[in-house]
Amino acid sequence: YGGMGLDFSYNIAVAEELGNIHCGGIPMAIGVQAGMATPALTRFGSHELKKQFLVPTIAGDFVACLGISEAGAGSDVANIKTTAVKKGDEYVINGGKMWITSGSQADWMCLLANTSEGPPHLNKSLICLPMNLPGIHVAKKIDKLGMRSSDTAQIFFEDVRVPCKNLIGEEGKGFTYQMLQFQEERLWGVATALTPMETIIQETIDYTGQRKVFGQPVLHNQTVHFRLAELATEVELLRSLLHRTVALYVEGNDVTKFASMAKLKAGRLTREVTDSCLQFWGGMGFTSEVLVSRFYRDLRLMSIGGGTDETMLSIICKYMDILPRK
Repeated sequence: YGGMGLDFSYNIAVAEELGNIHCGGIPMAIGVQAGMATPALTRFGSHELKKQFLVPTIAGDFVACLGISEAGAGSDVANIKTTAVKKGDEYVINGGKMWITSGSQADWMCLLANTSEGPPHLNKSLICLPMNLPGIHVAKKIDKLGMRSSDTAQIFFEDVRVPCKNLIGEEGKGFTYQMLQFQEERLWGVATALTPMETIIQETIDYTGQRKVFGQPVLHNQTVHFRLAELATEVELLRSLLHRTVALYVEGNDVTKFASMAKLKAGRLTREVTDSCLQFWGGMGFTSEVLVSRFYRDLRLMSIGGGTDETMLSIICKYMDILPRK
């Protein structure tokens, strides 16, 4: 279908390199295209669907988006309300999606919707939804704290009709397919954060080495150079966890626990690195002229998007068998 047929470790190598881009929005958009909107279609979609949607997406002729989150259901995927009701050989879709990256320019959406009245983990399906169909209303681009170069849309569906053949895989398996995809999405996110953190640490070293306060470079204060050494160590530890997790994943193992740990740590460490480094820039750190303030805003999403820190902790607890049962 136009792809190179490489294993997932190559995605991670690309993601780490994309960290050299001096913003979070572009790597995120590429990640949605390459590792979030397309894996379920690649794994479970029919040949016809792959020809129609996957081929032009890989070629770069189509922009894809992922329709999971809703205004009342972000990390709580089981709680989504959008429905796709079968009528004849079509699904009729009603509802809405929120926080949709690339949503205002996408050619198609990988949509998660409720296709039956059954239990919340067994009543959902993934559907390839062309974004030019009647009844799809794309609201304005959301004004955000960070990731400002990324178009993030709210989208409404009003009696949108799509052929039943656009179903990805089996009906009712959408939640399961989506949980598989989340592991790749979270590992991609971790990988894209590593290089920016290294960049910020190095830029802070360079700046504090030149900036003088009370007659000596800021860097010469032990509290500054010790802190930078601690942060660099934490980044390397996160990289090791990521690479171990990816190696296990490529071998076919369930890496949900490790991927959740890496995502949790990345969310917290990006906040720690950008906040600590911004402090050492003094007043300059509070301006829009320096990279540290941009990453301070952009990387704040790491603890929210793709599953919050709190969701990661719940997953880790579940795998440790210490999560209280309802």
